[in-house]
Amino acid sequence: MADQTETVDISVFTVDELAAAAGLPVRTLRHYQSEKLLPAPERQGRIALYQAEHLERLQLIARLQDRGLKLSAIRDAFKRIEKGELWLDDWLGVGDELRAPWSEERPIVLSDAELADRVEHRAGVVAALTEAGVVRRQQGLSDTYLVPSPAALDITLELDSAGVDIDTATEAAGIMRKHLKRASEELLEHFMARAGAGFARRGTAEDIAEALKALRPLGARAIQLVFTQEIERSMREAAEQGRIPPSPPAVNDTDGQDRPDGDAAADVTAAQAGSTPAR
Repeated sequence: MADQTETVDISVFTVDELAAAAGLPVRTLRHYQSEKLLPAPERQGRIALYQAEHLERLQLIARLQDRGLKLSAIRDAFKRIEKGELWLDDWLGVGDELRAPWSEERPIVLSDAELADRVEHRAGVVAALTEAGVVRRQQGLSDTYLVPSPAALDITLELDSAGVDIDTATEAAGIMRKHLKRASEELLEHFMARAGAGFARRGTAEDIAEALKALRPLGARAIQLVFTQEIERSMREAAEQGRIPPSPPAVNDTDGQDRPDGDAAADVTAAQAGSTPAR
């Protein structure tokens, strides 16, 4: 009697088999089901059976997560795809647009000598930059420094030369980043909530991608404008409230040397009174 080979349908999985094929824990699959990301399985008695489409859906979820999309956004995309309102390729294009960099700036690596030239060989500046995280020392055949943001390095050095030390400038950058991070998240939520109703014309994936592309240069200009207006307002209010004291006038002696503050103040008082201060 000839051997009969049993045919196994490898397109049907139990929950454990599906989890193994997708490289995920079973609890993650159950979470996806509870979030309506995964279609319900067929059942044979108490056994849940999953098809190849379930595995494809899990692989797609992983691709979208790699592009930075949250599960809630993925779920909404799937709903729109099922209704014929969105094509997957279009949605992946929007994901690419969301992840596209808004700046052409790239990290650079500087040698000891190159960084020393940047800081004009001022003592202690490299150590302060390293402590602040503006540059990162790398060990290797020769010591080098990673500069995550060359523009931030240039701004920090310009501020330091103007009398704003590196610690103060770095803390100021942290304040700006904290508030701009929250503002950026709120702005994106605002725009996405109005997609098709005040933002991105019809709200299609193509329209959203076009609107986001326009936001890159215009958004940077808007941030600069608003910051300039608000810092001017804050400084004006601080001056009106007396929180920014006026600088005393500089008074020079006949030989061109600055006098001590006490003598300068006496001279100003005497001049106002029309007399010569006693020496």
